[in-house]
Amino acid sequence: MEAARRWPSQPGVRRNLGRFWYDHRMGDVAVIGSGVIGLTCALRLAEAGHRVEVVADRRPPDTVSAVAGGLWFPYRAAPPDRVLRWGAVSLSRFAALAGEGGNGVLLREGVVLHRRASPDLGWTAAVRGHRPASAAELPGGAVSGVVCTLPVVDLPVYLEWLVGRCARAGVRFRSATVGRLAELPQERVVVAAGLRSGELTGDPSLAPVRGQVVRLANPGLTRWVVDDDNPAGMAYVIPRDGDVVCGGTADEGESDLAVDPAVERAVLARAVALAPELRDAPVLSRAVGLRPVRPSVRVDRVERDGRVVISCYGHGGAGVTLSWGCAEDVVELAGR
Repeated sequence: MEAARRWPSQPGVRRNLGRFWYDHRMGDVAVIGSGVIGLTCALRLAEAGHRVEVVADRRPPDTVSAVAGGLWFPYRAAPPDRVLRWGAVSLSRFAALAGEGGNGVLLREGVVLHRRASPDLGWTAAVRGHRPASAAELPGGAVSGVVCTLPVVDLPVYLEWLVGRCARAGVRFRSATVGRLAELPQERVVVAAGLRSGELTGDPSLAPVRGQVVRLANPGLTRWVVDDDNPAGMAYVIPRDGDVVCGGTADEGESDLAVDPAVERAVLARAVALAPELRDAPVLSRAVGLRPVRPSVRVDRVERDGRVVISCYGHGGAGVTLSWGCAEDVVELAGR
């Protein structure tokens, strides 16, 4: 295994994570990947009594999870029945975490806009207290909407919190690139490496869907807006405590991680149309991430060359949304 060379882009996060990362004691379960899926699986496995080692070539601030807006919403994930079950588990867990503070999880009201007469409302089965949007809550072109209160997760804060929780639960971390599963000494391996998962499991069905976001200073917004059916391109405005995440794009098969200034201008135009208060808000940062999309989320167990391999990947744009629910299934699969 080749040692990773990348360091977190945020010095404060680097300092806090560094005291956990370079510990080479081996666990009986290896989790490949340090994004929200990998860390959540590692935490739940440790809480279930396993000795866990996270092996990753990127630290959490450098993963695609750190780019996400963090709104609980089952975007680009299937199949619907399992997604709803996983999402409901996560929704309950995030609601509880929002009451604890210090973890980046908030509960905030917002609206999901629809521009078609018969939108897919299956996700609302997991959400209590939702209601139809009033005419005053709909921008031009929207024919309906759903108003509800959902978790908004500030991923840089939340990922650091997850690392701390993992460390306190006894999880060990190793910075390395895994080329083949056979390189790992553990007899049980959880593959939660996002787009790299396909290489490790021989699964050709994973594909990138590029997303570009820009983060603005928050002028006081608390209400989020999702407008996936916008004819000019998908749009969302997700206020967090210190910023507002504005997106986005869904570029099928694109893997360029460079920020495109023209795309950013278009993203900001759509965001300002949804929230005019953002018109003069300063840009704080910008980012690009590659969603790991698959025809269906893969959570299963196979035995290969005497090793138990548990897959947990292909979450599309719903990694945060499905994280706790999928982790529960991983714990069950690991215990067999």
